[in-house]
Amino acid sequence: MITIYDLKPRFQNLLRPLCAKLVSIGITANQVTIFAAILSAVGGAAILFNPTSPVPLFLLPVLLFIRMALNAIDGMMAREFNQKSNLGAILNELTDVIADALLYLPFALIPGISAYLIVALVMLGIMVEMIGVVSIQIGASRRYDGPFGKSDRAFAFGFVAVVLVLGFVPVLWLNILLAALVVLSCYTIFNRAKQALREAGDLS
Repeated sequence: MITIYDLKPRFQNLLRPLCAKLVSIGITANQVTIFAAILSAVGGAAILFNPTSPVPLFLLPVLLFIRMALNAIDGMMAREFNQKSNLGAILNELTDVIADALLYLPFALIPGISAYLIVALVMLGIMVEMIGVVSIQIGASRRYDGPFGKSDRAFAFGFVAVVLVLGFVPVLWLNILLAALVVLSCYTIFNRAKQALREAGDLS
């Protein structure tokens, strides 16, 4: 299934000159990874301490775009500038799920938004990434199958934030959307597991 992740190669081509510049001034891939996590923590804290303010929500899509760019940059720096490391691999996977939790869980405090659905989405998001990593243990590649991976979650939460700021959609509809995203997350877990088993030769 096509996801936003499939657009990553084109995005990387635009960022490649910036990667070279960062490397030339001594910035490492691991530093970029950690900075992206800190940025997410700051964004989540802004919503956490101001759940009724439109400002953090209005800025969230910008933050998510920057984070997506940083995630692409650290990967390119590791692969293309000989900065791969075991620590980097751990940081890349660990900070992604931590950053998601820090950034998205505060949505549970926004008036009208279902806290149960937000918590479910965050927990399922962790499971989605976990099954992607666990695939390596059975001899498959790191799975990024959709329909609702990391980039798609970022787009969805950015969309919800903008809609909340503009206020032209009833909050009930947003909760219905969140419920649909819970279903998509569950299917993504199933799909990644299925594709991993197929790649490993356990499914025909």
